[in-house]
Amino acid sequence: MSEPAIKIMTRIETIPVTLITRPGHTVGLDADTAFIRLPANSGHGHGDGEVCIACAGRTDVRALLHNLLEEQKRGMRPAFRHVVVDASALDDPQQVVLALTGRLPAQALRDHSVARLFRLVETV
Repeated sequence: MSEPAIKIMTRIETIPVTLITRPGHTVGLDADTAFIRLPANSGHGHGDGEVCIACAGRTDVRALLHNLLEEQKRGMRPAFRHVVVDASALDDPQQVVLALTGRLPAQALRDHSVARLFRLVETV
């Protein structure tokens, strides 16, 4: 009789994310920290807060975090252990908080990966 298979669970270390929401506020960066700046309206013909596919792609924090991971895997960027996201230019940085805490619906598989690998630890 064979012995039952033992499932070994390993704990995945998550990457802490600090979110800057106040204009002019800064945090210290070191060699282990990746930095993402989310821009405001690009000025290409619509008001802030209006739906725009081009602007949404540049401010989708989950897509940008996923891109960081992919760039690291491909050797296009140094390894990082922490991420700082500057969302101070956005009209509604609360949307970024919702995305980072899993309160926005996932739009793609990458969103689930980001939810497992990153955690919001501080909002300043």
